[in-house]
Amino acid sequence: MGSGNHFTEIQYVDEIYDEKAANGMGLFKDQITVMIHTGSRGFGHQICTDFLTVMQKAVLKYNIDLPDRELACAPFNSPEARDYISAMKAAANYAWANRQCIMHWVKESFMKVFNAGPNDLGMSLVYDVAHNIAKVEEHTVDGKKMRLIVHRKGATRAFPPRHPELPDIYRHLGQPVIIPGDMGRASFVLLGTERAMEESFGSTCHGAGRLMSRHQAIKKAKGRAIWREMEDKGITVMAAGRGTLAEEMPEAYKDISNVVDVVHNAGLSKKVARLRPLGVIKG
Repeated sequence: MGSGNHFTEIQYVDEIYDEKAANGMGLFKDQITVMIHTGSRGFGHQICTDFLTVMQKAVLKYNIDLPDRELACAPFNSPEARDYISAMKAAANYAWANRQCIMHWVKESFMKVFNAGPNDLGMSLVYDVAHNIAKVEEHTVDGKKMRLIVHRKGATRAFPPRHPELPDIYRHLGQPVIIPGDMGRASFVLLGTERAMEESFGSTCHGAGRLMSRHQAIKKAKGRAIWREMEDKGITVMAAGRGTLAEEMPEAYKDISNVVDVVHNAGLSKKVARLRPLGVIKG
């Protein structure tokens, strides 16, 4: 799955906010679900690291004036940009395949434990979406429709109902938005809105966001058994090591419920369901 906040979680639906939308996604109260949060592992990170150097040189080559050097870029049709987009697509393909494989292994595990087939267990994909990716999309800017490259870093798409890029099954509802929380509290499923298209290029947040750096979290967790604290909450956790659990302890993150309420009240996405963790695999 990769390091950091990537995970596979067994969850249950403990709250439904929009019955019609939940039915459209096949979600219902007390249902057991599995959420997989992973991407291209170190591959995408390496591509980013390599191309930052390339783009910093491109800024000088094409005389681009930047307000911040971290906004390093290159013209869309330049060789540097074309190379980057090709590499990014390779990382995205890795991520799609990675999630597909993990989903298959999750199904196999459930089938083995319950001695039943995936259809008997009702295991089907609700939605699979990328984040930390650049996409060419059409948006309205100053009253004009324009083709833009929208780079969502730590964000995810939140397209509204009837958007042409949505699959037929969700076109009447809007794009399913998955916002994972920390391993001790909750995650949420929402729907994209027209407001998001107007305010944030069809985007919403991708998670709660950290309150502590990983170093701070490890320091704060010293002398504590995070796995036991999770167990006391009825949550079973498994990780590559104690350091991973310390970095990812719930208090290292903002409260996802507060974050999602802000997103919902701002109209960038609307709440559909809340999912609580039961079992967590980290890293």
